[in-house]
Amino acid sequence: MSQHITASDLRGSDFLQSASGSWRVLVVEKDQGALETLRAELGRHGHQVKGVHTGSAALQAHESADIVLIDFELPDIDGLEVCRGIRTLSDVAVIAVTSWGSELDRVLGLQAGADDYVVKPYGCRELIARMEAVMRRVQAKPQTAKVISHGSLRIDVGLREVSLEGREVDVTRKEFDLLCLLASHPRTVIPRKRIMQQVWGDSWSRRTVDTHVSSLRAKLGGSDWIITVRGVGFRLGHI
Repeated sequence: MSQHITASDLRGSDFLQSASGSWRVLVVEKDQGALETLRAELGRHGHQVKGVHTGSAALQAHESADIVLIDFELPDIDGLEVCRGIRTLSDVAVIAVTSWGSELDRVLGLQAGADDYVVKPYGCRELIARMEAVMRRVQAKPQTAKVISHGSLRIDVGLREVSLEGREVDVTRKEFDLLCLLASHPRTVIPRKRIMQQVWGDSWSRRTVDTHVSSLRAKLGGSDWIITVRGVGFRLGHI
């Protein structure tokens, strides 16, 4: 029967050691005790673990991780939305580790971009085995760079470079993240709140988005590249 991680799990001499090398693991978990237990177990297997308690922190920290373990019960942002946000900008491996255990919960989690889904309470052996299986699949994929093209606009996600009509456009880190988010959903209006949470996390003001949109429009040479939908948010325009 599956169970919570216990001290005996941590000491078990028969616990399989990871054969996949060291990974950078981001644990997104609001419960400090659960986070520390996972940190100890994964650290014992040679992995580097960073823990965060909120969805906004996860959206900021996922870029430096090889695999993300995320509990969907978060205090600030719906965990499914966090998963979608991570998947928009990254191909990092994601496993949902949550108490949401219905069939619908699993379906929604996988549709949001999770590579696998583990329901609490769970056994350590199962979690490690699922992590290894997901990482094998991720590492086996051809490492092709993701490029988003929209008319004469080209965004190289891997290199974090933007070009327009063949010329490089110098953008800041946050400008790139904002443009990439809009370009990943070219026919969708992205709500202002989602933009602020996904691009800026905890550190933002309403004016921050407007300032970056204005700067991007200037660098792209026209206001039509980013359309304001009053009262809702922004979408990528067509030129």
